[in-house]
Amino acid sequence: MRRRHLLLLAGAASLPVQAGIRRRPLAFPRDHGAHPDTRTEWWYATGWAGTPEAPRWGFQLTFFRSRTGLAEDVQSRFAPRQILFAHAALTDLGARRHHHAQRIARWSGDGSEGPAWAKTDDVGVRLGDWQLERSGSGYRARLPAGDFGLDLTLAPTQPLLLQGDAGFSRKGPDERQASHYVSEPQLAASCRFSADGRPAEARGVAWMDHEWSDEILHAEAVGWDWIGINLFDGSALTAFRLRRADGAALWAGGSWRAAHGTAAAFAPGDVVFTPGRRWTSPATRADYPVEWQVDTPAGRWRVRALLDGQELDSRGGTGAVYWEGLSELLDDSGRRVGLGYLEMTGYASRLRLG
Repeated sequence: MRRRHLLLLAGAASLPVQAGIRRRPLAFPRDHGAHPDTRTEWWYATGWAGTPEAPRWGFQLTFFRSRTGLAEDVQSRFAPRQILFAHAALTDLGARRHHHAQRIARWSGDGSEGPAWAKTDDVGVRLGDWQLERSGSGYRARLPAGDFGLDLTLAPTQPLLLQGDAGFSRKGPDERQASHYVSEPQLAASCRFSADGRPAEARGVAWMDHEWSDEILHAEAVGWDWIGINLFDGSALTAFRLRRADGAALWAGGSWRAAHGTAAAFAPGDVVFTPGRRWTSPATRADYPVEWQVDTPAGRWRVRALLDGQELDSRGGTGAVYWEGLSELLDDSGRRVGLGYLEMTGYASRLRLG
């Protein structure tokens, strides 16, 4: 979900309640690009590098766009109609260390010039020296940070996965609580990393999400739990739930696609997240389940973090605190069958999306 995601900006809170996005056929490459008329949007890539038996690295990048509702009647390229921000993280399993960084800038919503912008006709987002763009049929991402850096080339090996009903993904009991949601699992990843001044190169597998919406969170929702897992046999598993304050599920969903097969969407009652072992962040005191049992029509799975300390604490910048980390997927026999990312929001404080 990303984006899935954590748009905690005062400007977004000033927007009037939206009617919600409308069901419509998606058209590509146009719908890979930005949708500035919607409230929130994100492009989100996660993955691992190394070998399935011994992954060495996990990586995550998310570029966010938020429509502020401010200065929309001002005809100036300097009017802050949009906020762009980005998060990047690198999990170094060898060093048992998690690096993360962030950027934020305003954008007028016009064109693709200047230090921060998002294209509207295809994938292309920039915040200074951080960028994500389509290169040929794949993606190129460069995100240099203080003590680490990501330089990624991601190549599709499978068709697009349209989540929900042909890309219209419900997120709550009211139909306006929905997003357009497109995934690209099983991307072949060629990675160049730097960590604490040490360069590294590795190959792996990645997952890309693009999601945009006017409204996702129901008034009773405090956050969500989400997984996007690439299985070693070429399958792809998505599962999520929106949580109430007492931990009960408000809404759930996801999908299963066998290798090169047809995707099957999950109904809200099909997905059950059961928390297991927990980890308490020494920085925020948030208490996260870092192991889960996830029941879906595609099977019962165990999801287990490969490093407990994968929290992103950006209170000094964009304001969000959430857990996002490389995790393994185990089958009923305890065998590792996939690797991907687990995301948990709303554990440090109630999540607000404007």
